[in-house]
Amino acid sequence: MQSVLVLDFGSQYTQLIARRIRELGIYSEILPFNASPETIREHNPKAIILSGGPTSVYGESAILPDGGIFSLGIPVLGICYGLQAIAKHFGGEVAGSLKHEFGRAKIIVAHDGEHESLLFRDIPDSDVWMSHGDKVIRMPEGFRVTASSGNSEMCAIESCGSKAALKVYGLQFHPEVQHTLYGKQLLSNFLINIAGIKPDWSSKSFIEHQIEEIARKAGKETVICGISGGVDSTVAAVLVSRAIGKKLHCVFVDNGLLRKNEAEKVMSFLKPLGLKVTLADASDLFLKRLKNVAAPEKKRKIIGRTFIQIFEEHIQHEKFLVQGTLYPDVIESVSVKGPSETIKSHHNVGGLPKRMKLKLIEPLRELFKDEVRAVGRELGIAEDILMRHPFPGPGLAVRVLGSLNKERLDILRDADEIYIEELKSSGLYTQVWQAFAVLLPVQSVGVMGDKRTYENVLALRAVESTDGMTADWAQLPHDFLARVSNRIINEVRGINRVAYDISSKPPATIEWE
Repeated sequence: MQSVLVLDFGSQYTQLIARRIRELGIYSEILPFNASPETIREHNPKAIILSGGPTSVYGESAILPDGGIFSLGIPVLGICYGLQAIAKHFGGEVAGSLKHEFGRAKIIVAHDGEHESLLFRDIPDSDVWMSHGDKVIRMPEGFRVTASSGNSEMCAIESCGSKAALKVYGLQFHPEVQHTLYGKQLLSNFLINIAGIKPDWSSKSFIEHQIEEIARKAGKETVICGISGGVDSTVAAVLVSRAIGKKLHCVFVDNGLLRKNEAEKVMSFLKPLGLKVTLADASDLFLKRLKNVAAPEKKRKIIGRTFIQIFEEHIQHEKFLVQGTLYPDVIESVSVKGPSETIKSHHNVGGLPKRMKLKLIEPLRELFKDEVRAVGRELGIAEDILMRHPFPGPGLAVRVLGSLNKERLDILRDADEIYIEELKSSGLYTQVWQAFAVLLPVQSVGVMGDKRTYENVLALRAVESTDGMTADWAQLPHDFLARVSNRIINEVRGINRVAYDISSKPPATIEWE
């Protein structure tokens, strides 16, 4: 399978670059900006893309690629900061621009007769998306301008003459952003016409490759999988079962932190998938250990340890563990600049106790969420399972803020069920990435039946996203929110006020804890 490497300089759009490449039917991976030529050779890519980034190439904190990547004989495309890194490496000059460009701008494509740029083939003067404060002010020797904008005279450059064989290209704008009208065509020109990559990445080819890999890795050994009923673990389990059949044993742990009637619903929809599933009811143990625990990280660690304990009790002779780790989980666990601050513990990246001595099978490790759903469809999994909203590993423990007890969990369960029920009946459920209710550790004064009340405050959250890495709050209709609020306050005992969260990620996270 032919592939592309995206070297990450810290851009907010890096994942979007990788996703756009995959939309062209080409496999892509993201590596840190300082990946060595040796590491790159091991991946054997057919092209390299340098992402944008928040720093300046002339600043003290500048992060630059290993210069050896330009001698590998692999076509390179630099985007925004990537263009500036190319210019600096080849002897050009980059400086702060008097006029910054953020948002739409129009580019003028250079026409040079018999030397027309392959990168801009069939691309007219058009709108692009800019996001930069620096620009190239002196062209590196052996390069030519292929496009310009009102503020960036060297908006696109490429190697030429004696350096033409290097196949090095740079764009000041972002072709991966939808606002760049011909962005996908530009990427296609670079990857297919210039790098000569044959699009061979699809859900079907991925499944075929993974089935072979899983069967080879597992051999004759049995495999265990912790299944939650969520999209990721369900697709991972079905994929593994296609490879090894009944040698897969799934365990569904009811930790008492699930949504209303969740255990019964999950066991019901897993049955037709032909999976061998054991239900482990450990709700009392989880709630006992979480009693009066308020700190979110402490909750997560207690839940993680307890889950491992229960899970261990169901391990028999298995040598492998299936996890539904996704590509964003892997990427978020690696910083482009080295160790980074932990926002919150990832439950499925490198968290196995050594004593378990289980080897991991992570068949979805290379996929984004929408790709997981596409694989699920190819596997024949029902749409209502695939379109379920993400649910956090610690469950409702991180949606009941503050101290936990069964009463508060039940209040949240009832309210959340009304919210999701209304979303589905209004046709809004599949239009948002994720929606849920959060019970706050706050009480407010209200009036119900001419009597003063002092009850709980509930927050509703709904976001729009493509992969969960960034998200914007969903602008749900006001009449819908009014109806949900009215139902919750009237039907759920213990709530007298409902708020709607209008925070985006960043700066907020999707979950509250």
